[in-house]
Amino acid sequence: MNIGFDAKRAYHNGTGLGNYSRTLVSDLSILYPQHQYFLFNPKPSKRYSLQGDNIHEVLPQKKLHQIFNFIWRSLWIKSDIINHNIDLFHGLSHEIPTGLKKAGIKTVVTIHDLIFLRYPEQYNPIDIKIYTAKFKYACKHADHIITVSQQTKDDVIHYFGTDSSKISVCHISCDRSYQTTVAEAEKLRVKKLLNLPEEYMLYVGSIIERKNLMGICKAMTMIKNEIRLPLVVIGRGKKYKDEVKAHAKENGISDRLIFLSENENQSEEYISGSCFPAIYQSAKLFLYPSVFEGFGIPVLEALFSKTPVITSNISSLPEVGGNAAYYVNPDNPKEIAEGIRKIINDEVFADKMRADGLLQASHFTPEKCAASVMDVYKKIV
Repeated sequence: MNIGFDAKRAYHNGTGLGNYSRTLVSDLSILYPQHQYFLFNPKPSKRYSLQGDNIHEVLPQKKLHQIFNFIWRSLWIKSDIINHNIDLFHGLSHEIPTGLKKAGIKTVVTIHDLIFLRYPEQYNPIDIKIYTAKFKYACKHADHIITVSQQTKDDVIHYFGTDSSKISVCHISCDRSYQTTVAEAEKLRVKKLLNLPEEYMLYVGSIIERKNLMGICKAMTMIKNEIRLPLVVIGRGKKYKDEVKAHAKENGISDRLIFLSENENQSEEYISGSCFPAIYQSAKLFLYPSVFEGFGIPVLEALFSKTPVITSNISSLPEVGGNAAYYVNPDNPKEIAEGIRKIINDEVFADKMRADGLLQASHFTPEKCAASVMDVYKKIV
């Protein structure tokens, strides 16, 4: 089978959508080598590459298509898909090109979340209209829909009225590197490379209101005289990040926030993320009190890393954390503070969380997650 993918996020996105795309394609390539995988990439990338004897990158060839690659990705791409004899095309991030059904090409689309409909106040009104149109088209015209959680499946049914039989929940795995125990010498090397403290807490994610870094800072303020561990932050932000930094300054904890994105001497290892497993495995605990998630890959990365997790008791996050995470109300910094205190001060409790976390992560192995997607492919082709 020749399987095509919308690979824009795989080659150009460093956060959740990119991680999902790279992990899934790589796992399918390894576990199902009898198929050929064609990655339709709107423009060359210097940041990411996907390797494999059965992985083929497809770039727009015509000058007009290269200049207007956003049109190529949604419309003109159809001729390239046909020319490569694609049997099935998978839109990895909410979209599929137009006209594929008339060409007789089966399509699958992954819907990660509908957060823009749940929290429209956090989005530009024009973006909401564009997203709504693209998502609706994909859900209506795709032969099958994959959602990354039961929460997102419920949302697709609720907002778009989609028949539940057309939707399969296929949970996400994370990069295989998180499943490997990092040697102590390597952890020390990464700490030195990035100038990390000996002990720290960790947050990974975009620095936006929904991800709730402010809630963590408020919790740290409450226990600042009791627990002095710094928080290492992996992620970028703008206005909301400035608000977080202002709060930290007002409450005397600025020196406990370490924004790795501000390191002027960022190494290639940090940019590519190859050193992230060492960062996770060196952390005392991982904090992810997001207000809403379609899945929450960083939580899974922490579970595989045997790092205790504090996360929210709402949306899809309990699906990922199972019985292994410490759950909090994301709107209650006091609960976050209590979680930090419990994990830091009770080593027996923390050790149990590490063991439970690894057991919970075993439900999201690359083999299980890739198999669920391949089952969808086989169902419609």
